[in-house]
Amino acid sequence: MTGRTGRGAACILLFAVLSVTACSAPEPGVERGRDVWTTCVPCHGSAGQGNVALGAPSIAGLPEWYVVAQLQKFEAGWRGAHPMDTVGIRMKSMARALDLEGDRESVAAYLATLPRILPAVSVEGGDPALGRVGYASTCLACHGEGGVGVEAVGGPPLLGQDDWYLLSQFRKFRTGWRGAHPEDVFGQIMAANAVLYDDEAVVDIIAYIRTLQAPGSADQ
Repeated sequence: MTGRTGRGAACILLFAVLSVTACSAPEPGVERGRDVWTTCVPCHGSAGQGNVALGAPSIAGLPEWYVVAQLQKFEAGWRGAHPMDTVGIRMKSMARALDLEGDRESVAAYLATLPRILPAVSVEGGDPALGRVGYASTCLACHGEGGVGVEAVGGPPLLGQDDWYLLSQFRKFRTGWRGAHPEDVFGQIMAANAVLYDDEAVVDIIAYIRTLQAPGSADQ
């Protein structure tokens, strides 16, 4: 009788463990991504519009492949590794908090459903004509015609991204705050290209990218 009782107790315990395990591993997907997204809202905003004061870019509508890749880079320490990159360090901690299987993919899937937001102009000046030349010679191969991105080479879309963020990332690549990890192939390519341009030339490129955004083509 004791043996049967023991086996019964063991079965109950196993069932309880399996139940807890099932509860701790939510089904991946957009709905799960919506739940995970609540941890990102304080920095990136409820609509994914970003927050310049916190250095958090607009990420609404970014392609899933790019969001997953960047979360993986933060988690692996390829981004946010430089001791002066306080924004990157904060993001690295957040990325590592997505420790349940499928959470990175889920939040990326949810972000892809959010409409892109037409960014406000915060970086003034720049010559679009000069920027077009710089973009064609250096950026086009990885970021695509029209700045829409090229997944095959890991080049994210630049169209619709905040101008202040584009400038800040160029500076990070140029100074070694980003793209310094030996396994970050795309980051190293960007770093090599970034040193070719000073801030004035980058602002020209940004001014050109801004001309690619047709008024009214993105959600306000």
